[in-house]
Amino acid sequence: MSRCIFSSFLLLSLFSINAFTAETCDPNGEIQFICGPINPEDLYQIPGTPWVIASGRVSDVDGPIYAVNIGDYSHRIIFPENASLPEQDTTIYQGCPGPNTSTFQPHGLTLREGRGGMHTLYVVGHGEREAIEVFNLDIRGNIPSLKWVGCIVAPEGTRRINSITSLPDGAIGATNFDTAGGELWEWHPTSGWKVVPGSQMPGPNGLVSSADGQWFYIGGWSDQALVRLSRGKSAIQIDAVPVGFNVDNVRWGTDGNIVVAGHVTRCDDSSACELAVARVAKVNPTTLNVQQLVDFKGNDFFNLGTVAIEVGNEIWVGGIRGSLGIARFPK
Repeated sequence: MSRCIFSSFLLLSLFSINAFTAETCDPNGEIQFICGPINPEDLYQIPGTPWVIASGRVSDVDGPIYAVNIGDYSHRIIFPENASLPEQDTTIYQGCPGPNTSTFQPHGLTLREGRGGMHTLYVVGHGEREAIEVFNLDIRGNIPSLKWVGCIVAPEGTRRINSITSLPDGAIGATNFDTAGGELWEWHPTSGWKVVPGSQMPGPNGLVSSADGQWFYIGGWSDQALVRLSRGKSAIQIDAVPVGFNVDNVRWGTDGNIVVAGHVTRCDDSSACELAVARVAKVNPTTLNVQQLVDFKGNDFFNLGTVAIEVGNEIWVGGIRGSLGIARFPK
């Protein structure tokens, strides 16, 4: 499918959904909503700007990338529409077969900060190929813009790359989400993919890393826990703290703690349980102390929370499965 045909199909799909959203996306008590972004599975705030990047999902194989304004809550599609023409960096991404000429559904996001208003945005993509799609992110204009520059094809044997984190020296960390037994992987520009030692676990989902690259913090979806794993040490250190819900994405908070988001969609008969569309907690990365922040039962247009970020005095929560916007909770 050509970029033109895909864009037309995406426009029609978004038009029909947005018409529904405009009629139903009303406040729920203190909870406000940014209406329009469709199934914003992951959110990433661009440092030092009033913009949040959101990965949308129209289907399992296509969706847009949005830029959402923190000040006026407006949003704009910045990929595939409104993007610059692709220009592959064949030095760094020599293993990439070229631009994705069909569709892809954007999923996990991470950012590598650059200079002079130019950053690198990495986006997990599903569809025609399983890969991390790489973009130059230009924030010098009034609205962020994207240019595709390469891809990192997912390693063989992985079920589904889910979340990613940028590491020192141009490396990338990634989770292979498999409830039967997944793990973490690292990609290096010169040596490619390798499994992270000691990272095997059921359902590794969200992922962030410490600034020095010495620690991974993993959303343990199956274990309902945040997992801390050492990186690059001869003696592997791993700790886990239960948070009481299936952990999807994790993000660094503004105070240096980790914001953990997820949901409870089913209960084990062996223990007491209460279903929740969106749960958010904050975890201290050193002590692993847990503070519960959000417990939302959902509504007609927000059905499954997947990510949370701190934006000013609010917590923004993105979601999927018919989540027609971003939920804004007061801190």
